[in-house]
Amino acid sequence: MSSSASATSRLSVMSMAASLPSVGGYSSAPSSIYAKRNTTNILERHLNKTRGAEVSVNAFAFLFSEMLQYTQKRVNGIQDLERKLNELGYRVGIRALDLLVWREKNSKRETRVLGMLYFIHTTVWKAMFGKQADSLEKSTENEDEYMISDNDPMVSKFISIPKDVSQLNCGAFMAGIVEAIMDGCQFPSRVTAHTVPIDGFPLRTTILIKLDREVLEREEQLK
Repeated sequence: MSSSASATSRLSVMSMAASLPSVGGYSSAPSSIYAKRNTTNILERHLNKTRGAEVSVNAFAFLFSEMLQYTQKRVNGIQDLERKLNELGYRVGIRALDLLVWREKNSKRETRVLGMLYFIHTTVWKAMFGKQADSLEKSTENEDEYMISDNDPMVSKFISIPKDVSQLNCGAFMAGIVEAIMDGCQFPSRVTAHTVPIDGFPLRTTILIKLDREVLEREEQLK
């Protein structure tokens, strides 16, 4: 992607509300009201009490779009941009895993592949995107490959992608999150995102998880 194309083709938010909901105790009220509010620093809040109320969808869409535009100006092509999104997702995934482990104190440590993938399909997806993933499948051709699909991924539906970068898959960000969680739980894998549209779901994204050989060998020993 040339620098001129990057400058003229910006990824942007579509159909966002005119104003964002209150975030972190603040709203669009006049500044004189702020002094009367008794707000708590987000870093001082109890991790369990903020469950499910960290950020609005509008705020997430705006932040993700700004992140895309910032990254787009610093890459040389679509593959490079997807790699950067994957790296950013990996950094988020590491922190998300710490938070989820803290909140799910009664959960056991997963030692089997299916249990780990089900944890991502349900708990991780719901915590990160507000719903469970739509499907979890095993490849019929390769024993080391599994697929998690999201019919309407949040990272794509608020983004307008110019024609000159139409092959971009914003799901690379989600793939980075999944790869970080798999690595953090001792299931090293290579994770990539692929657009697989079906009737009614043009943005459907499949996260392909390719397990390392050592994971398969350990799985065989646990049978």
